[in-house]
Amino acid sequence: MWWQENNVQTSSREQEGEEVIMAAANSIIAGAGDISAFVGEGVKFKGTISYSGTVKIDGYLDGEIEADGVLLIGEEAVIQAKVTARTIVCKGKITGDIVAKARVELRAPAVINGSIQTPILFMEDGVLFNGAIEMAHGVCDIPREALLLPIEVMTPPNIKRVNG
Repeated sequence: MWWQENNVQTSSREQEGEEVIMAAANSIIAGAGDISAFVGEGVKFKGTISYSGTVKIDGYLDGEIEADGVLLIGEEAVIQAKVTARTIVCKGKITGDIVAKARVELRAPAVINGSIQTPILFMEDGVLFNGAIEMAHGVCDIPREALLLPIEVMTPPNIKRVNG
C-alpha cells in the first residue's frame, strides 16, 4: 500500500521497517538515551565532533568523530573521517577507519571503505565492505562463561572386559 505525503512517496511497510530498525538499534545499545545532536540531510560539516551521548548523522561530514557514546549514521549520510565511538550503527557511507569499544552494526545499504576495530560486529546482507576487520578482545572486556561441561565416563552395564 502506497501513500503520499508532502510529494514524497513511501510505503507504510518501509516506514515501519525504518522505525523498527531505529527502535532495535536503540534497544540494543545500552544507555543510548535520547539523541543529543543531529546533523541533518543536506548539512555539510567539516572538522572534529566530540561528544558524549547519542548523535545521529544524515548529512556530510569530513574530519573526525570522537565519541564516548552512540553514533547513528543514516542512509543518506556520507562520512569521510576517522570514527571512534562506543557503539556505531551505520546505514550510510563511511570512508575512513572505525574504532568501536562495544559494537558496530552495519545495516544495508551501508558502504564502508576502511578498517574496523571492534569486539562485536553485525553486518546485514547488502552491505558493501572494503577493508580489514580486527576483533580484539582487548577493545572491550566481554565476559565469557565456560560452555564446556564435564562429562562422566560411564561403563555400559553388563559388559565385561576380556584381556586376551
